[in-house]
Amino acid sequence: MTVFFIGAGPGDPELITVKGQRLVRTCPVILYAGSLVPQAVLSGNVAEKVVNTADLDLDAIVALLAEAHAKGQDVARVHSGDPSLYGAIGEQIRRLRALGIPYEIVPGVTATAACAAALGVELTLPDVSQTLILTRYARKTSMPEGEQLGDLARHRASMAIHLGVRHLARIVDELTPHYGSDCPVAVIYRASWPDEEKVTGTLADIVAKVQATDIERTALILVGRVLDAEHFAESTLYSKEG
Repeated sequence: MTVFFIGAGPGDPELITVKGQRLVRTCPVILYAGSLVPQAVLSGNVAEKVVNTADLDLDAIVALLAEAHAKGQDVARVHSGDPSLYGAIGEQIRRLRALGIPYEIVPGVTATAACAAALGVELTLPDVSQTLILTRYARKTSMPEGEQLGDLARHRASMAIHLGVRHLARIVDELTPHYGSDCPVAVIYRASWPDEEKVTGTLADIVAKVQATDIERTALILVGRVLDAEHFAESTLYSKEG
């Protein structure tokens, strides 16, 4: 018996991996994060138990995993995006290790990748930015020393900020001294979902633009000069000189 932590991708049911889809369709038990994973991802399953864990606490979730373990049943534990990024699987894994329950992580397409695809951009460009910082806005969850937004912004690298759209004005205030008010920024709501919405602008005007929409959650913030770069060196990957 194995608990498979499966990344369902950002929302489009076709963006789950082949391995993830196979496990969803064959595991006898499915526990899924219903607030972020669309029902279409579960299409074709033959599970005898399917549980939406959106309203369950950690103890209740672990109890379901332990119950499946006692029965020798594999579990598809389905999370949105890639489960290793803000998936809260670490605390589940710690419990499973203590109980001697085996697990495996199946990677998924990240929200950041889906947002870049929606914008039609590359997030790493020669001479513009060769680094991508994935982070979150510190509100309920504290940030370790050195990982405050201002500390990270000093690098002026491409940045993807999770869980922060409700605090966009504060984020802009922290980023502007480092990136400049003319730096491109995009807010992407539910990337790859049918109701996806994109708002683009600069640090100077993005707050007003987002306030004119209904976007309040489930959105990613992308910041960096790569978002509108036209002048950058070509990669050596395809150069004739090799």
